[in-house]
Amino acid sequence: MQVPFYSLDYVERDLGSSLGKSVDDVLKSNWFIRGSRCAAFEEAFAAYCGAKATVGVGNGLDALTLMLRAEIILGRLAEGDEIIVPANTFVATVLAVRAAGLVPVLVEPNRDTCVLDVSRLAEACSERTRAILVVHLYGRLADMLAICDFAKARGLLVFEDAAQAHGAKLVASTGCKSNAAAYSFYPTKNLGAMGDGGAVVTDDLELAQVVKSLGNYGSYEKYVNKYVGVNSRLDEIQAAILLAKLPHLDAWNSRRQEIAARYNAEIKNPLVRVTPIPQNPQSHVWHVFPVFSERRDELQKFLKARGVETLIHYPIPPHKQEAFAGADSRGELRYGPLPIAEELALTELSIPMGPSMTDEQVAYVIETINAFTPSLSSPASSLSSPA
Repeated sequence: MQVPFYSLDYVERDLGSSLGKSVDDVLKSNWFIRGSRCAAFEEAFAAYCGAKATVGVGNGLDALTLMLRAEIILGRLAEGDEIIVPANTFVATVLAVRAAGLVPVLVEPNRDTCVLDVSRLAEACSERTRAILVVHLYGRLADMLAICDFAKARGLLVFEDAAQAHGAKLVASTGCKSNAAAYSFYPTKNLGAMGDGGAVVTDDLELAQVVKSLGNYGSYEKYVNKYVGVNSRLDEIQAAILLAKLPHLDAWNSRRQEIAARYNAEIKNPLVRVTPIPQNPQSHVWHVFPVFSERRDELQKFLKARGVETLIHYPIPPHKQEAFAGADSRGELRYGPLPIAEELALTELSIPMGPSMTDEQVAYVIETINAFTPSLSSPASSLSSPA
């Protein structure tokens, strides 16, 4: 049996010709930038998220960067301020903080959940700390209630990198909201476009207006530029595709949750560790299902030989990337020892996940992982810090 890491077959299965019609309608309209489809999607996604505003932008990295730049323009942040970021995030989170002229402070994740370890926030703060940028890695919501309580007590802003968490839900009664959240609509996301796309979601209408202006060359009015902006807009075709997909998102996430529950209950190999199902299952939408093994590389080869495709998220943590060499000594990045982030980078393996998977494919992945036995001649992954 062949099991791809991810397949988009479910989109055609569930939407059929309606998706093509949505694109065709845009082509016939002759309006391709900031038209009625983008406005309709922004309204629909804001309502879906329970927020007052959504601003569509060109991609997820721009969503993060423009969200932070807008807060600087509004005087709530200043260049050189420190922003707490999980140390095991995708590099885009750190790139955005740096691009906005802010300083990322890398903090260890919880080893089991892989999201920000709230117990480490206090020791990470300095007199320059102004905000926490939470990352809902793999689709699991971080402990937002505890994070918001901590931020409120310290007078910090809270932002969300929700690029992997479309549709993840807090318990409604928590009353915890961040200042803004940034989303990516990269094609393989739980809610994906057919190209790049992103959005900032917020209850702060003033922030939304500045983000919208920054993404339109810094202009509120054509040819009148208030800010030094960029060109970052969600185009009409991508907006139409997202608008067609949005009504299906909860059902697609539900299928992911079903698969995750099986993986969690049925993977029984002492060499493979799985992440726990959260107490509130709706708070995790399983963009990725990670497993961890000190024999990660050998496990990946074993699965590939048996038709199971896997990926690694992520093999090099941000502080080990060449792009940031010497950044700590220049005051452009701050971090201490990060043994957990480095361990996760050396042991993580993402196994197939997505609404296209059949029950037979899920069972085969489980069976194959449970059959894994390493060669006695193959060394385990070194958990020492890579050079």
